[in-house]
Amino acid sequence: MTGTSADPVQRCRLRVTGTVQGVGFRPFVYQHAVRLGLGGFVRNDSAGVLIEVEGPEGAITELCRLLVDDAPPLARVAGVTVSPLTVVADGRNDGRTRPPEGGSARFVIARSADDGNPDVPVSIDTGTCDDCLAEVNDPSDRRYGYAFTNCTNCGPRYTLVESVPYDRSATTMAAFTMCPACQHEYDDPADRRFHAQPNACPACGPHLVLRGPGGDPWPGWAKITSAAAVGDNPLAEVAAALCSGAILAIKGIGGYHLAVDATSPRAVAELRRRKSRDDKPFAVMVPDPDSARRLVELTDVGMALLTSPRRPIVLAPRRASGAVATDVAPGLADLGVMLPYSPLHHVVLTAVGRPVVMTSGNLSDEPIAYTDDDAVDRLGPMVDGIVTHDRPIHIRCDDSVVRARGDVTQVLRRSRGYAPEPFYLSTPASRPVLALGAELKCTVAVVKGATVVASHHLGDLEHLATYRSFLQAIDHVCHLSGVTPEVVAHDLHPEYLSTKLAAELDLPAVPVQHHHAHVASCLVDHGRSGPVLGIAFDGLGYGTDGTLWGGEFLVADLIGCERVGHLAPTVLPGGAAAIRQPWRMSVAWLLDSCGPAVAADLGGLLDGRADTLVALLSGSRESMPVTTSVGRLFDAVGAIVCGRRSVSYEGQVAIELEALAGQVPPGGVAPYPMDLSSPSGEMVMAPAAMVVAAVADLAEGRPRPEIAAAFHEGIAAATVDAAADLTATRSLSTVVLTGGVFQNARLSGLVEAGLRGHGLEVLVHRTVPPNDGGISIGQAAIAAARSAG
Repeated sequence: MTGTSADPVQRCRLRVTGTVQGVGFRPFVYQHAVRLGLGGFVRNDSAGVLIEVEGPEGAITELCRLLVDDAPPLARVAGVTVSPLTVVADGRNDGRTRPPEGGSARFVIARSADDGNPDVPVSIDTGTCDDCLAEVNDPSDRRYGYAFTNCTNCGPRYTLVESVPYDRSATTMAAFTMCPACQHEYDDPADRRFHAQPNACPACGPHLVLRGPGGDPWPGWAKITSAAAVGDNPLAEVAAALCSGAILAIKGIGGYHLAVDATSPRAVAELRRRKSRDDKPFAVMVPDPDSARRLVELTDVGMALLTSPRRPIVLAPRRASGAVATDVAPGLADLGVMLPYSPLHHVVLTAVGRPVVMTSGNLSDEPIAYTDDDAVDRLGPMVDGIVTHDRPIHIRCDDSVVRARGDVTQVLRRSRGYAPEPFYLSTPASRPVLALGAELKCTVAVVKGATVVASHHLGDLEHLATYRSFLQAIDHVCHLSGVTPEVVAHDLHPEYLSTKLAAELDLPAVPVQHHHAHVASCLVDHGRSGPVLGIAFDGLGYGTDGTLWGGEFLVADLIGCERVGHLAPTVLPGGAAAIRQPWRMSVAWLLDSCGPAVAADLGGLLDGRADTLVALLSGSRESMPVTTSVGRLFDAVGAIVCGRRSVSYEGQVAIELEALAGQVPPGGVAPYPMDLSSPSGEMVMAPAAMVVAAVADLAEGRPRPEIAAAFHEGIAAATVDAAADLTATRSLSTVVLTGGVFQNARLSGLVEAGLRGHGLEVLVHRTVPPNDGGISIGQAAIAAARSAG
């Protein structure tokens, strides 16, 4: 119902909350209010969008419906609150009323109000929409080939926004004054760029600059204003350079990529050498969905992820016939592919016409470069040229990584296109919370009321540059969210830099056990509070007993947890060295399972120091760290089966073992045995028999893919049996699978199927990463629940 002259006139204030700034919400409200004959205004403020309308009751009711049911594509409406006001009509009961701010009978977009602490989510960065892309590809359009084309439905937001309310003056576009043509679009209610804050064109907006590796102009390269014809466009030289094997740094939305022809083995090898990245896989950008299909096997869900406005890197099974160099993802069954998500990417990929490696612009393990000076300093020695521009990036933001498993979407790295989209708690926090995350794959998060906002992916805090980025992210997330923390949540590990920072903040601290935070993060992902049986399998996390956990069964909710089971413990030889050199874990588990002779013999095939380590471990172990980590068990077996003594990135052996097992269909081999017992009231999974069986099969020459598959089947079967027993004993019906080990799609699928076969509900991660990237979200939820309780 849109209202008639017979309807009584009303005046109302509408408060709209959620992600409603930077998404075209004010123009959307304006257009519908005018169409419905309503007077009033709409404005951004620190709490979201404020609307005051006056007119027929039916028209106001219809507007309220549209705010929820027909919101702009990028909007996420959390709620609409309606408050009645006194009518100030001009005496005619026909809906033509004076706006509540006075003036003529019309509806206006009012100036934004900065009237308090921000309480409105900032919109995510999104890929170029079809309408803008059509302009970029149209030689007759004034934005032909323009790298910064956007509208209210697409483009950067989070990486440009300096503060809220969201207006051009609060973004890094503030320095660019719109030309008359762009200003006309901005002012025209019928135009899709109506109030599009980053609106620009070649005449008034940012421009690309092509430079040499030292930052000086590259001879023959010039300032780019538009594409004109490809043959006359300096971007054609960028494409030619890539096709000839050059390595380029390209400034995107959230930072710099290192780009190289993905089909050239020589170019890929040279990039690995310069970047100091031995084996870790590279992501590949392709021009279009058909190109992606030629490289990987995409389900409908995977294709939907790939083509979504979020534009993540999608991990999918690699096609043997895919035309990319083998060393793009050496030894792996999956390949990460993504589509262009800025006009610059579209123009370059179209001109190149082949897959291009687009990997983070950094030296291995450092944060991505996002300022021009940093790009010259850090990336210059690695590249042959730099494609940059004069629009500043306010906050760095790496590409997100996702995987589709059946109908389930799983975010493995939550960054561009996902952060800082909020999560919501069922019980609001009584005080604002800052959660500092873990040490690896760090993120930070804040809680304000019932809203949790987590940062983009930051990386590993053991690197100084990442730690500085970590401090910047804390300030940025607190500033955008209007949070002055009154509580700080942190990991138990005393040596984590995040834990040490918590001690320096002079705030009440909430220490949170690492695996409890993992379980809580999955509960937040599903809007649940527990209790559940949480199965947390990962690399390492500090336990309440001072040992290093990682194979845990926890009865948990958002307030507390109880450890009810775990993997049998063993030593972690050399501490952190055992993570980088998995042969050490092989020796530890071989010694515990098969004895010193086998440990020395098999371990010696991996490293000549094995016999020395066996002798050391056969003596006193009192000073050695102890772990129950399933991740380290994967390392131990993977090193033996795959023959790898050391790794160049986290989880490498486990990923290669999964790839090897993928050559055998699930259920294609019998599981290796694993003993379950409860010697002291806690369920213990003892893998000694599994290790013995794997060693025997290796000696008999059994195909290694079958050994890898039997190992996966054995871990899964034991996990399901343990969980079935524990849920029955504790009268629980829901199980959470969490931790980095459950990024293993084969293991996760086997465990899920087994648990559901027992009639159990299974919660797996969807938009919160199962790895340590989700720890801050779990910490935040636990601290909030404890404060509320």
